[in-house]
Amino acid sequence: MSNETTAAKPIKLQGFTPLLSVFNMPSSVRFYRDLLGFDLVESSDTPEKPDNFKWARLSLNGIELLLEPRGEKTCPKPAPAHDWLDRHDMSIHFECREIDQVYQYLQSNGVDVTAPSLTSYGYKALYVRDPDGFPLVFHWPES
Repeated sequence: MSNETTAAKPIKLQGFTPLLSVFNMPSSVRFYRDLLGFDLVESSDTPEKPDNFKWARLSLNGIELLLEPRGEKTCPKPAPAHDWLDRHDMSIHFECREIDQVYQYLQSNGVDVTAPSLTSYGYKALYVRDPDGFPLVFHWPES
């Protein structure tokens, strides 16, 4: 496979939307929408129970995220983060300048979040887990 940068590339990507399979759809929708500020832009249908969609698309400042229940039905309560602490199958990194403000906001809302620190790649970052234990990283280059 060639790495030549001058050759025309046939694939012209226009965006990136990760899909998370979650154990508790309502908890995940509320976490991303109500806590992190994503807008619910599309969903499968109007659920009988609040936020209990078959799938949902959320968006914030051009960042998109899809959520779907894991398996046939959602679990009756969120999977505790401690059940997923060894989960290393993926993480989502959000570029965010206001690391200290995000830390204070999340902490004041009862979220278990690490204090901002400098990464090995030169970014200031904080780490948090969503209701399913997926690691989220808010980071920005340290100047």
